[in-house]
Amino acid sequence: MNRPATYRFHQGERTLPFADTEYDARLKGLRAIMEEAGVEVALITSMHGIAYYSGFLYCSFGRPYGLVVTPTQSVTISAGIDAGQPWRRGYGDNLTYTDWARDNFWRAVAQVAGNARTIGIEGDHLTLLQDQKLRAVLSPERVEDIAPAAMRQRMHKSAAEIALIRAGAAVADVGGHAIREAARVGTREIDVAMAGRDAMELEIAWRFPDAEYRDTWVWFQSGINTDGAHNPVTARQLQVGDILSLNAFPMISGYYTALERTMFVREVDAASLAYWEANVAAHEYGMSLLRPGVSCAEVTQRINAFLEERDLLRYRTFGYGHSFGVLSHYYGREAGLELREDIDTILEPGMVISMEPMLTIPEGQPGAGGYREHDILVITEDGAEDITGYPYGPAFNVVG
Repeated sequence: MNRPATYRFHQGERTLPFADTEYDARLKGLRAIMEEAGVEVALITSMHGIAYYSGFLYCSFGRPYGLVVTPTQSVTISAGIDAGQPWRRGYGDNLTYTDWARDNFWRAVAQVAGNARTIGIEGDHLTLLQDQKLRAVLSPERVEDIAPAAMRQRMHKSAAEIALIRAGAAVADVGGHAIREAARVGTREIDVAMAGRDAMELEIAWRFPDAEYRDTWVWFQSGINTDGAHNPVTARQLQVGDILSLNAFPMISGYYTALERTMFVREVDAASLAYWEANVAAHEYGMSLLRPGVSCAEVTQRINAFLEERDLLRYRTFGYGHSFGVLSHYYGREAGLELREDIDTILEPGMVISMEPMLTIPEGQPGAGGYREHDILVITEDGAEDITGYPYGPAFNVVG
């Protein structure tokens, strides 16, 4: 039996998150990056990069995936285990590689890219091992890292992207209200989290009946479990006076949005209320700073000064916000658009960024716990639009 290294398996109707014109515009931008870098072929290997330029969000499971872009072609490279799904959910051509022989992925890439070419790669994603294989199989004339330029392209959202992100924020609000209703004394964190997740999954399926559904999740933390922003859900039961952290994360076609709120069960003591209100004030102040022409570092420094004046900066644990778009907790985001001291990016219209100050008061002190509010804002021509609707603060979020 002849067992090929590659083949094409195209079946079913194609369904994409965006119109063909959206992907045409993105690929035009990538080809401009390639031309500026003197690159003949781009090999995109990250989940977010492939999803951005093709719509296809792969599931690796130990297998490599790619998108090869030339001046005239755009071809996703996928494993045989996925059959026709990458073609149905991807823009452009699709080439399947088999696992009959090791490194058929690279033979598939070479089939499209050719040999002895100038190759653009995502240097922040390609591993040392895969880089060695690239050089062995493709014998490139030169390898150029185009990841920073591609990241800058992704920072600027199109109208279609902003519409999808706006819908995601509305889905997160639905999850937030479901979590609020489920949070009761004696209920486990996991039960509250499932209520929020199920509500968001149903809302996404209603809003996007032709989409693929995966990776929507909730982190719902209570008591000491609130001290870290990414602490997993547990079976801890809620108690009267507990500080809670609501974290709802809907995922729509690779586009993740978020809603995060501080809550308390039934009552909040004076020390906790003071920290909560102070963090809310920092949140509101931070949102007021988001406008075009201001750098991420400047916003960060001004919030730092705000907290330092109140002797609270020592309780800050991470940056104040980050970009939104094609991102997730297990793959990338635009690291050049984060509210940190070392990021000099200037905010521009069309960027989407969160404001999410957090204070963590150590266990054993009055008011112990993690306080965090999180809204998503779209930078406009003269300011920023908050697209998060779920209320923050003590007036709405003492629950149960």
